[in-house]
Parts: sequence; structure tokens; C-alpha cells
Amino acid sequence: MKNKTRYKTCQLLHLGLLPYQEAWQFQQELAAKRRSGTGQDTLLFVEHLPVYTIGRGGSRNNIKVSDKVLRKRGLEVIEVDRGGDITYHGPGQLVGYPILDLRGYRQDLHYYSTQLEEVIIRTLAKYRINSFREPGLTGVWTERGKIAAIGIGARSWVTMHGFSLNINPDMSYFDMINPCGITDRPVVSMRELGIEVSLAEVGMTLLNQFADIFEVNFADEVVSTGRYTLG
Repeated sequence: MKNKTRYKTCQLLHLGLLPYQEAWQFQQELAAKRRSGTGQDTLLFVEHLPVYTIGRGGSRNNIKVSDKVLRKRGLEVIEVDRGGDITYHGPGQLVGYPILDLRGYRQDLHYYSTQLEEVIIRTLAKYRINSFREPGLTGVWTERGKIAAIGIGARSWVTMHGFSLNINPDMSYFDMINPCGITDRPVVSMRELGIEVSLAEVGMTLLNQFADIFEVNFADEVVSTGRYTLG
């Protein structure tokens, strides 16, 4: 283990179950503060209400059902400022949004993306799930299919968006889209791989891997920020 006294400080913010638009707005506020020098590096953990988001390289053509079906299921489709195509977010999925100033890490977005993948790969290894990268594709994969999506954005080297790891979501929502624009590869969850575990437990495991890979310390104290809890 490296000398943690030399690690950078990062805040951890648990948002709980939150509509996507609200979490996105909060990301934008934190990123603006980080760019101005008044904010800190922060990792957000959140679950979303069911939603489809489409990145800058995406298309609504990858939605396989009609608008009527979407309305019946109560599903929003939101175009966002991250890379990638369409993905699903919903309960049972751990979503992480690092707001990091990469000038304090490494100014390389491709490297940053692979480091996020590495965090998830190491996390899954703790549950004896063998996962890996696929050449030419983003995210984290298993022999049964894609288990985690990566989609990032950055402005002035301050990152937004991040990753989503399927722990035990309702996987039927993925059937209504071509996840990440891919038509011939399945999506899988930890539960479908035989791992029954809570989001809280996986979150703690992932937090430890994130701290090691990005060489950060998370503050021990808890700070109240209105409806959110920082700790």
C-alpha cells in the first residue's frame, strides 16, 4: 500500500434514489465550483429512478419500442453531455459520478476512462466475478455480457458523469434498447451471475478500489448539505 499521507482528498456524497435530472444538475454545480477553484474533488454515489440517457454519440434509433410504451412504463429519455450512446439507469444499479480535476491526476481522458473500468474490474474480482475490457468497446464485460457502462464528459479537465454497475436492477428495461448502441451483445447483472449482494456493500468495496487506483483519501467526517449527506 502506498503512503496514504500523500494521497489527495476527495469527498464522498451519497445521493440515494434520485431523478436523473436532479443529479445531473447537481453534478453541473459541483463541476462549476471545481473549475473555479472553490470546490473539491467529489465522488457521487446515486441510484436513479428508471430513465434512458443518450450521450453525444447516440441515437434514438436505438430505442426499440414506441413512445407510447415509454410513457406507459413512465420512462424519460434524456439527451446528455457525456460520451457514448444510450443506456438505462434504475434502482438496483450503482451509479458513480466522479467530479475530479484531472490536472491533479493525469490529463488524459482515455486513461481516465480505463481507470474507471479498472475500479470496477477489481471490485467484481472481490466477488469472484471475472470481468475484463473488450477491445474497441467501453465498459466492463463478463463472459455472460456487459455488466458496467462507462460514459464520461469533461470541461477544462474537470470530469462529469462516470459509470453504472448492474447489481440487481430490473433487466427487462435493457430489452427495450440497444444498450450503448450494441445489437449483438447481452447485458448482465451481478444477481444473474449468482451474486446476491446489497448496493451498500458493493459501494463500500468499490470505494476502496477507487481510493487505491486514484490515490485519494475520503473524509471521515459527515457534513450536512441539505437533503444530501457528505461523508
